[in-house]
Amino acid sequence: MRLFLALMPPPGLRERLGALADVAQARCGGRRMPDASLHLTLAFLGEVGDKQAEELSEEIRSLAIPAGHWTLDVWGHFRRPGIVWVGGRRPDTALQELHERLWERLEAHGLPGRPSRFIPHVTLLRGAERLEADDLPDVDLEWPYNQVTLIHSINDGQPVRYAPLARSRVS
Repeated sequence: MRLFLALMPPPGLRERLGALADVAQARCGGRRMPDASLHLTLAFLGEVGDKQAEELSEEIRSLAIPAGHWTLDVWGHFRRPGIVWVGGRRPDTALQELHERLWERLEAHGLPGRPSRFIPHVTLLRGAERLEADDLPDVDLEWPYNQVTLIHSINDGQPVRYAPLARSRVS
């Protein structure tokens, strides 16, 4: 099964991110990510066997992460896949530390794949035809977080959907 670790936005923030996705799609084209799919990926794990997925679920359930907040205040894009995203203008030390801490635990479980670079972002569009953000509205959102979710990305011929497998303890 294909897994990743993520922060999931609280409902009110998810709605505001969805509204930004609507505006971005109207100006940039492309495929809008459904509100239920909006998240911040902390670690993409790829294909994982059932036994290892259960071990990871137990690990995540035992984990408590420090509460924090992330400021989303900039539009960005990844040219090659045509992704339009929102993220933070300045590096966020707490998110970077959380990313590193999670990867240390994942590597202890034999999972390779720590990326060389971590760019915290929320993907709003894929396959955008236009990537300039000049006329997109200013972004100023606060994302409080205190829990990491292990998610199964299900791709079975239907639109891709996400199923939570485990959540860390709330700190």
